[in-house]
Amino acid sequence: MPKGVPTVNAHSSTVLRPSLRREQRAVSEVLGVVMMLAMVITIMGGVWVFLNPYISDFEDNTNWNSANGIAERFQDRIDVAGSAPEGTGIRHTLALQSTMIQPIEKVETWTIAADLTPYDAVTVRDANSSTLGILAMNETARSISVETETGTEHYFFNSSRQEVLITHTSSRQHWMSVTVFNADGIALHRSVSYIVSGIQISTSLGLGEHQIALMNEARVERFPNEPWRVTRFPNLEIDTLVNGEFRLSLVLNDVTINGTLGSGNKVGMTMISLGPMMLFTGHAYNVKFTVINALNDLVTPQYHDRMLDEYTLNRASGTLDTYIGYAPFMRASGADGFTVETQGAQLFLEVDVKRVEVSR
Repeated sequence: MPKGVPTVNAHSSTVLRPSLRREQRAVSEVLGVVMMLAMVITIMGGVWVFLNPYISDFEDNTNWNSANGIAERFQDRIDVAGSAPEGTGIRHTLALQSTMIQPIEKVETWTIAADLTPYDAVTVRDANSSTLGILAMNETARSISVETETGTEHYFFNSSRQEVLITHTSSRQHWMSVTVFNADGIALHRSVSYIVSGIQISTSLGLGEHQIALMNEARVERFPNEPWRVTRFPNLEIDTLVNGEFRLSLVLNDVTINGTLGSGNKVGMTMISLGPMMLFTGHAYNVKFTVINALNDLVTPQYHDRMLDEYTLNRASGTLDTYIGYAPFMRASGADGFTVETQGAQLFLEVDVKRVEVSR
């Protein structure tokens, strides 16, 4: 009997100890897997929290670059289509996934007036929507023609040293051109008012909406929580010709959208020319022009500041006697319009209009 006790103890040890070690190993493996998963989830969450602002900025930058590319391509296609003959154009495809294109109707009004001969100074005034006031300093004006998109009307009157009031029936929807003639039918003066439309490109960003407005070859942008800022100004230029004369050239772009363009990976659109127009071409005297932008109250003052920038510097330095460029027509603020200072040199005026219709 004394020898049987160790045998029983040895057998019990051989059976129970391996079983406990397997249970311990099973518990430790489950805890290890759980802890590993918890660690992975914690790391992934930390990485996401850390990288999320950078990912958002990357997406915003991608969308902003896409909107800028769309704006540049759209403007280039408008220039090409606007120069084409009436009824012809181009077909173009754009990717509009995070971008929306919508029209801006009648957003900018340009008025250009100039005498076409040096023998009289004529002023055309809008007394009201159906009445024009004609004043000729040398009393040579005898008739006018009023041209709009709906037709042309002619009116005759007697010479007067006072302003002559003429009532007309023309309806001004987009543009109106008034030409004053003398007794021989020679054009003395022309005054044109044109209202252009444009497009707006809107892109969603993290903080809001980024907007780009294309109007008359100008470009105005606004970022979320920021004011409108002009990044490219209208195509208004003064050139020096080989004969010593100066040329003021202005190209107006009138873009209308017919229907909706929609959105998608590939959005096809047709840009058809409605026919280019020539409003002025030739020598001009007493030139006056104004521009009013209705997109936002901050746009027109930026136009004025840009046009009067060099004039203001020359006035401050006392060198206006040699200054050539844009100048205020009367008041220095430009509230009465603008003219061109050439120091007595002849001015050649050229104003053209490109009219484009965009549709699916």
